[in-house]
This record gives sequence, structure tokens and C-alpha cells, in this order.
Amino acid sequence: MRFSIFAGLAVFAALSAVIASPVEREIAAGAVCPGQVTMTESFIGKDRNVKVEIATCPEASLQPRAELEARQTNLCAVPCNRNCFLPSGGGPDPNECNVIANALRYESQNTGAIFSVGTGTNNTVVMTYSSCKSFFLNQDIGPVSYCRTNWADTLDNVAFNCQATQNAHGGNCVATDQRYFIQVQHS
Repeated sequence: MRFSIFAGLAVFAALSAVIASPVEREIAAGAVCPGQVTMTESFIGKDRNVKVEIATCPEASLQPRAELEARQTNLCAVPCNRNCFLPSGGGPDPNECNVIANALRYESQNTGAIFSVGTGTNNTVVMTYSSCKSFFLNQDIGPVSYCRTNWADTLDNVAFNCQATQNAHGGNCVATDQRYFIQVQHS
């Protein structure tokens, strides 16, 4: 009788662990989210060599974080905290990431300092140059605006400080209020 109780508890524990564990979806190579669909594509920078995509992530479901309320939608002044992805190896070339950063600075001077990002599944702006991919993801409950120069500075900060010498391979910078993040990774 004692054996069957322990055996039953072991089976229950094993099944509970399987049922409770989340199912992770595999992200396709080059995508920033499961099921990514590129809505628009263009090129920016002085040499028009940095690809910009507005991506939709139909398989991702955002959960509301707060009640709908009037709030600041320009997030240029909202700081972020840098996180490096461990372990080392396979990260982007920070000099190629700097090409994206310089293209953002060029566009800031020639197109305008601020860009807007929608909500829901249309909340991601992706930039790619050679081995470097960076994206801005709006996690807020409404559309937001952000400064191109802030993205450029954050991109340089993450790219040059989250490399193999720091036992990393890229990283991100998450807003202190969780309303956005900027990620830097291998393309």
C-alpha cells in the first residue's frame, strides 16, 4: 500500500510539471517573433543600406498591463535597463550595429527626430544591416512615439557592451516602466 501511494504521488507530480510547463514556439530564423509577417519594408541611412521593417506578430498576444488612462505617449525620456544575453558567441558585429545607429541619426536629422509605433500585433519596428538586427517593441496599451537618436544611442550601448568579451551575444534594454524594449541580436 505504501508503494502505491508514493507511486501515485510521483505520477501526479510528473504530470503536474508537464501540464504546468509553458509551450515555447520556435521562432523562424531572422524573425523577431513567432509567425512574424513583414507589413512594410524600406531602407534608410545616407547610403540607404539599412533595412527597416514594420512587423506584425499575429501569434503573439499582448496582455493589458493597466487600465486605459491618459498617459504620456512620447517615451524619449523613459530610461531603460540593459540586459546582456548569455553565454558568449554568436552575437552581432558591433561595428555593423553602429551602421544602423548612424542611419538612425541620419534619419533624425533629415526626416525627423521622432517615430511612432502602433499597438497590438503591429508593435514592432525592425532594422537590419549585415550581421546586426535591432528592433523596438511597443509593450504599452496604446501607440507610442520614440526618438531615433535615443534608439541609436541604446543600440550602440548594447552592441558594444554585450559582446563575447562580456560573456554575451547581444542583449536588450527594457524601459524602466516596461512600456518598450530595444533588442540587439545577430540577424
